[in-house]
Formats: sequence, C-alpha cells, structure tokens
Amino acid sequence: MSEPVEPSQVSRASRTRRSFLAAGAAGAAGLAAAPLWAATPADALPALDADAADGRPLTPDRVLRILEDGNRRWVTGRLRHPNQTVARREEVAAGQHPLATVFSCIDSRVPPEIVFDRGVGDLFVVRTAAQTNDGLVQGAVEYGVEESLTPLLVVMGHQRCGAVTFAVETLNAGEEAPAHLKDVLDALRPAYEAAKGLPGDQVDNTVRAQIRLTVRQLEHDPILEPFERTGRAHVVGAYYSLDTGAVDFCL
Repeated sequence: MSEPVEPSQVSRASRTRRSFLAAGAAGAAGLAAAPLWAATPADALPALDADAADGRPLTPDRVLRILEDGNRRWVTGRLRHPNQTVARREEVAAGQHPLATVFSCIDSRVPPEIVFDRGVGDLFVVRTAAQTNDGLVQGAVEYGVEESLTPLLVVMGHQRCGAVTFAVETLNAGEEAPAHLKDVLDALRPAYEAAKGLPGDQVDNTVRAQIRLTVRQLEHDPILEPFERTGRAHVVGAYYSLDTGAVDFCL
C-alpha cells in the first residue's frame, strides 16, 4: 500500500476547505479521529463487528469486500443487522469512524445502510436525485473522504431510476422541466448525451453513464485526487438492481 499523505503534502486550498467544512458541521469536533484503515491495534478500534474489528488495516479493497458481503446477506435474506443496538448508538455518540462514503439516489427503495447490511456509524450517506452533483453535494462527499478519511467512496445508481426516466422523457420530447427540476435535468444532460446513441434501454444506459461520469468527476476532484493517487482512498461505481437487491461494482 502506498505511503500516507503527510500534512505537508495537503494543499493550502485543501486545508482551507477542511477548515470551512469543519466549522460548518454541527458537532464536527468528534469526527476527525484516527482513520480505521490505519494500522491500528484491535483494542484501539471502535467495536464495529467481526468484519471490521480484527486489527487488520481497513484498506479500500477490504472495505469493498465488507460491503459486498453485506449486500450478499441482503440479497439472500441472511441479514446480521450489525451496529443497530442502543449500545452502538451510545458508543458512537462522541465520535464516528465510518467505513465508507456512499453517494446514491434518494429513491426510497435503495437505502444504503440496508442494501449493505450496515448500522449506526458505519456509512456516510449523501443522497440526491440520480446522484446529481453540485457544489454543496461535492463538499459533503469531500468531507466524508478527507475529514473522516473513509477509505472508500461508492457512487451508486440503480435500475429504473425515476429521476433519469424523467430526464430522458423530457429531453426526448424537447420539453422544459418545471421549477428546480430543471436543475436535475441539466445535471443529467451529460449522461443523457453520452448514452443517447447506445443500443439497448435508454434509461438504463443513462443511469450507467451517470454513474461513470460521476466517478470520473470525483476521481479528479482536487481534494480527493491525492487520496486516490496514493491508494489511501478509492472511488468506485455501483449499480443496484431493484429486482434482485444485488449491487454490481463492475462498471
């Protein structure tokens, strides 16, 4: 694994953004504890569960395996419901060490904590219509990776996305979107254009294009890119099937 990014390597712009985000987040003093993916003795780790508290470093690859295992439990109906107790709530009240940041759609059928069979304090979750991005959302995603040093950032779209369906139908008809739905449509326009000429289902192609474009954008984010480059964090795309409950990370 690559060497850690030293404080001296963090850009002045990054430090400025970090200070701004920390100042603007309620209770942020408890968020910046040592990252779980450092080589930390088992007795110094928060008591997550057997998946994550055995003392081995929580690298991006290992966190991905933990999420994949949780998703398999969701698909097969063998849920463990880890970290969903009063004791866990009390344990993380003073500080959190999430495993991953998940940027996903607001769709009520795709709750990341359930999809990955995780619990309180395990995931930072950012949700917008079709995981559309803007400055505020970007700041929230940057916060999860940089401030609390989550080793994995998952961009998760899903089958039959309503926001994407709306955008595709509206753009195909050459119509205007009402009110702030225009912002959603404009944000999805690049994915629409990327998928427009592809064979197959236009909505599904646009969903997948939106995932890929968002991953690419986040990989080149000036704050996140150094973590990606050194292997301390990784951005990965994911596609959720409403029919089966399975998450496909191979995009």
